Amino acid sequence: MPTRRARFDIEQAIDALKRTHTKAVRSFAEEMIRDHLAVNNKVLVLCDKLNVTPEGNDTSTTMYREAQLKRNELRALSATAFDKAYAANEVAYHEAVNGALESVLIPTAQNPQLKSLLETGLKLFKEHKKRAEQLEAELK
Repeated sequence: MPTRRARFDIEQAIDALKRTHTKAVRSFAEEMIRDHLAVNNKVLVLCDKLNVTPEGNDTSTTMYREAQLKRNELRALSATAFDKAYAANEVAYHEAVNGALESVLIPTAQNPQLKSLLETGLKLFKEHKKRAEQLEAELK
């Protein structure tokens, strides 16, 4: 599970709460913070239970670097432009995470508990993508 990247999504949602004046963006950002914190906590509990330490890899490092660049880009925008770009970024982010879960993380998970957690995360993140798409359409 890309906990480092999910943490970054939480940070972007916090930025959104600080910048937006739009109720829908605020609601979405609050949902992202709540849900991503919950998933991160479940990952950490499972890691402790299994006595493993999550390791970075080239994919997570690249995603994190790209997310940092996007965060800087978003911070430079006005409130309205920020809202639209934030929603579009959330669509792209969840698409990338869902793709990684479906094509790499779930198929290669050896531990049944981990696999189950990843599958649960995928269901949640698919819903997040739908909500982000709805938000993006609403802001046009």
